[in-house]
This record gives sequence, structure tokens and C-alpha cells, in this order.
Amino acid sequence: MAPRSQFSVEDTEQYQYVLQNFRIAHEKVEEQRRQLEEQEQQVAQLRGRIELLEGGPGLQMPGGNSVDDFSIKNGASQLDKLINRFASDIIRKPPAPVHLICEAALNDIVSGTEAAATFSGTPMQVQCLLRHALAETISEGFINCLIVTNSKEANIQLTRIHEHIFARKSSFYPTVAAVWRRQTFSAAVETCTPEMAHSILTEQIPHLTHLLDTDVPSAVLDSAYHFSRMLHGTAGSGDAFYRAFVPELGSTLYPRQIELVKRCLKNEKGEVDRVGCTMFPGLVKVGLDNIHTVVRRAQVICECAMNPTG
Repeated sequence: MAPRSQFSVEDTEQYQYVLQNFRIAHEKVEEQRRQLEEQEQQVAQLRGRIELLEGGPGLQMPGGNSVDDFSIKNGASQLDKLINRFASDIIRKPPAPVHLICEAALNDIVSGTEAAATFSGTPMQVQCLLRHALAETISEGFINCLIVTNSKEANIQLTRIHEHIFARKSSFYPTVAAVWRRQTFSAAVETCTPEMAHSILTEQIPHLTHLLDTDVPSAVLDSAYHFSRMLHGTAGSGDAFYRAFVPELGSTLYPRQIELVKRCLKNEKGEVDRVGCTMFPGLVKVGLDNIHTVVRRAQVICECAMNPTG
């Protein structure tokens, strides 16, 4: 009988040992489950915080809150139509002699004085020069300078801060710059005030502004401002940002950077031609390691198309 009793005691001890280990394992599983739930809550809070930093629903644009090819194309198309209408109205009812408008535009345009000899001052040429002048104004006054406040000096300083953060030699800083830019734009002024518009115009096209004695229609400037805000203030731009560019008068026609809006006879013959006027600025996306990607080519008329005999 003794051996049988001893066997029973050992069996009970083994059962208790297994049961104790099971309880310990169960407690560890429960602890891991609680930790996973806490992590999921923390991740959800972090996502909410990131969405808040990126502007959340307050910066949603028509069609969503991301910048895509369609949004860029649609915004650029609307702005392009307004610029063309303004230039056409000026030529149809010029408030000053056309040759004086031509001279003022060339004085305002970068490289305009160097290319002045190639322009005879025809209405078509002057209309193109007006569009080129506005393209430079929109590029440098609205897109390449972050319009956040009513102060030009403050906007310039904010633009420099953004460029400084983005250019830091670390993959972390472009993300910081993107979040900083979108968060800053969440508190930006809603519209381009008349004071802001006048300041930008007198800085970018002082001769035309003085000669025409009138401001560019507010619809053009408002559209330019909202186009810029769409590019800089929404979450879809990721760790990159957009810059505009305007090919200079007389510069080389680079197919990757420009799109001709009229036939170029020299190009069709295999001859070298140059930029006559830029009708609408192009856009580049500046990414990590300062990589520039052309996302929209500049709309350009070549010199031979600008020539009355061309």
C-alpha cells in the first residue's frame, strides 16, 4: 500500500506545479494584452496629434485635403484663365499707349531689358509680356514666399525659417519642416488683403503698377493666394514642398521644363530657339536631399512665335 500512496502524493504535487505555471502564464498573457491595448491607445492619440499638427480638417480644400496632380492642374487652370483675361482686357482698352506698357513691362521683367531689342511692341507681344510679368509676380510674390501674415517682413522671415529647417542634413528635418509649415498655414490669413496685394505688386512690377494706375483684379490675386496656400498648407505634400519657376526671356528651351503653347517653327526644323515669354509659371517639388522634380512645366511661347512674321 505504501508505494501506491507515494505515487498519489507525487501526482498531486505535479498537478499543482502545472496549475501554478498555467496561472503564471495566463497572468503574463493578460499583462501583454493590457500592454497592447495601451499601445493601441497611444498610437491613436499620436495619430490624432499628428493630424492636429498637420492642420486637420481646417485646411481641407475642394476635393479633399491632399495635393494631387488633379488639384494642381485645376487650380493652375483657373488662375491661368484669370491672368489671360486681365492681359486681354488691358490690350483691348489700354489705359496708356501700348508702347509705354511694353516698356514698363520689360523694365519689370527679370532679363527684360536685355531682351528688349527683340520686341517691336505689337499688341500680341505686349499681352504676352503682361502675362510674363504676372507669372513672375505670382512665382516670387505668392508661391516662393510663404504668405502667412499681413506683414511682408514677417512672411519673409517665416520663409527663411522653413528653408533653414528643411535644409538641415537629416532625414528627420524635412518632416519637421512640413509639419511646421502646415501648422503655420492653419493660422494664416484667409484672403489676400488690398494692402498685401499692393505691397506685392509694387515690389514685383512697380513700373506697370504705376503706369496702369490700377491694381491687378482681386480675383487674380485671390486665386494666386489660394493656389499657393493649397500647395503649402495641405497634408498631401508630405516631406516635400513646392516652388515655382519662370524661364527668363531669351533663355534656352528645355523640354523637361517648358511646354510650348504655340507651334515653334524653328524647333520643327531642328533649329535652336529660345523663350519668347512665359505665360504661366512651372512648378517643381523639392524633396529629400534637395531633389527637384518638375511636376508642371512652365507654359511658354518661343521667340519665333512672338515674331510678327513668325
